[in-house]
Amino acid sequence: MTPEARARLRDWLAHAAGDGPLSIESITRLSGGAIQQNLALDVRTRGAPARWVLRTDSDATLAVSLTRPQEYALLRAAHAAGVTVPEPLFLCEDRGVLGRPFFVMARVEGIAAGHRVVKDATLGGGREQLARALGRELARVHAIRPPRADLAFLGDPPPDAARATMTAMRARLDAAGTPRPVLEWGLRALERAAPPPVASVLIHNDYRTGNVMLNAHGIAGVLDWEFAAWGDGHADLGWLCAKCWRFGNNAMEAGGIGPRDAFYAGYEAGAGASVDRARAGWWELMAHIRWAVIAADQ
Repeated sequence: MTPEARARLRDWLAHAAGDGPLSIESITRLSGGAIQQNLALDVRTRGAPARWVLRTDSDATLAVSLTRPQEYALLRAAHAAGVTVPEPLFLCEDRGVLGRPFFVMARVEGIAAGHRVVKDATLGGGREQLARALGRELARVHAIRPPRADLAFLGDPPPDAARATMTAMRARLDAAGTPRPVLEWGLRALERAAPPPVASVLIHNDYRTGNVMLNAHGIAGVLDWEFAAWGDGHADLGWLCAKCWRFGNNAMEAGGIGPRDAFYAGYEAGAGASVDRARAGWWELMAHIRWAVIAADQ
């Protein structure tokens, strides 16, 4: 960041935080974040230290990614609903500050990197306890339901989330122009076994190992809300359990972190409803195709 941009950022943050004296002690690029850019800010405001994260667009983005103002609105909605997320602090839509919109949130401490998380069996009190916590946290996300005026940018809930997802995957494959017969075959197989529609809830749509900050006590923060949408809650259950997010620890079916049964049990306890295992299995298969399509797009 240039000295001029840093000065503009300092002035904007001072105003957003209440027009008091503010200094930026350091700005550090954080690892992770395949689509967006995250910067750790160490600041002093009114003489007190504060640790924040600034989140903005990277040079390369995906068309299906929400904007930073939209992601900020989701973070506010999740925080208000009791989901464990970093506290959203400030939103800047003035491109004159850094050249693109950004938001600032409190910094949470822990480990998110998948290859590290799956090797540490002590996180969150052990594998089974942490898997249950992941299920309970997801149930809090799914308690957010349409209609919501503050989330109007998500559009109307799909009448049939499964078929809408299949249609979207086919459209993206067609737009890419590269023949991918294995994925086409997989979509056709899923089409033949598609579950009936259910009422929509807010789905995180990227709830996986790598997007959940963990520490010794449990979940420190659910991160990266840029793909959130209205849909079938079982899509999130299937996404976390997909083999591509186990980072080699395949025996632990819930994201390489813990047992599937413990994850489901935590979800059921939080949601007050049973997991439809056949429906979750369908979405788990869809997760592999969806990830392949995203990877091809990237």
